[in-house]
Amino acid sequence: MHGYAIMSELESKYGIPEPSAGAIYPVLSELKRLKLIEVEGKGKREKKIYRITEEGLKFLEENQGELAKILQKIEAYKEFSKLGGRELGKTMKELLEKLPELNEDQKERIREEILEFTKRIMLILLRGD
Repeated sequence: MHGYAIMSELESKYGIPEPSAGAIYPVLSELKRLKLIEVEGKGKREKKIYRITEEGLKFLEENQGELAKILQKIEAYKEFSKLGGRELGKTMKELLEKLPELNEDQKERIREEILEFTKRIMLILLRGD
């Protein structure tokens, strides 16, 4: 599988927003350096095709517990996204970018909304209703 396909797979299979090439390719380089993956060949337009090595399979087998924890967190993230987590993240990013431009009244209204929102979420979590 080539790097772009890996990025697409992370989003389609696990609900992880497509990471940037700047995040994926250094990881692939490190995995290659550790001999956990290797370049199998080149695909269309000179894309490197990666595959897991025997050493990589052995590493996964030896670290099944850690892998299970990671996959559990990925599933939780996927579920969180379905609940609106992605929109929440986008809103938080927008808020952080616009924060310097907000007046005191806007900041106070946002503070009240955040406090009310977090209170309602905690009540659901604690009471189960």
